[in-house]
Amino acid sequence: MIDKQVKTTADAVAGIRDGSTVLVAGFGAIGVADHLLDALHAQGAKELTIVANNSGNGEIGIARLIKSGRVRKVICSFPRSSGDYSAFLNAYRAKTLELELVPQGTISERMRCAAAGLGGFFSPVSAHTKLAEGKETREIDGRLHVFEKPLKGDVALIKANKADRWGNLTYLRAARNFNPVMAMAAELTVVEVDTMVELGEMDPEAVVTPSIFVDRVVVVGAHA
Repeated sequence: MIDKQVKTTADAVAGIRDGSTVLVAGFGAIGVADHLLDALHAQGAKELTIVANNSGNGEIGIARLIKSGRVRKVICSFPRSSGDYSAFLNAYRAKTLELELVPQGTISERMRCAAAGLGGFFSPVSAHTKLAEGKETREIDGRLHVFEKPLKGDVALIKANKADRWGNLTYLRAARNFNPVMAMAAELTVVEVDTMVELGEMDPEAVVTPSIFVDRVVVVGAHA
């Protein structure tokens, strides 16, 4: 019997290794797997590369991992996001944290390429900027494009609204954001959900992330 539910968030993040590339979904504070990030902090993995929309806020989540010295590199679109980004700023100024800045659409497409098994893509977005330095370029239809490589995670930490024991997922409105593409782009996809439902309760047409992309599910209850 397939049952991907685990009992605790500690079980959910067990085995995440030092040096892992961790895809962390969310846009601002929406759709972030806060409970899994807390569990990862308690678990102790270090030298992590975090891939996310931003570099975290305040004293929780990504920011907490950075402040604790557990993150080696951040790949994100908005390192100076709204709110308190001091954890990132202090570590970056101290040269203990590396930053790779990637435009938002590009970061999403790089993960999608990894999920689809593609070798990369050409994009005009960063042409003629510092972000293109050291990358292959090609003129396509009279416009300069920059080659972007796939971005794959060792682990994805996902926040969904509902799951069944097979791991089929639905999301709540804007909380969907990067969660589906990250779920597809990692070797291990770990999901925190508000609610578990019985098999067959989900409308198949409403399932956004099919169970084939999910490895572990833990119920944390509804929260903001």
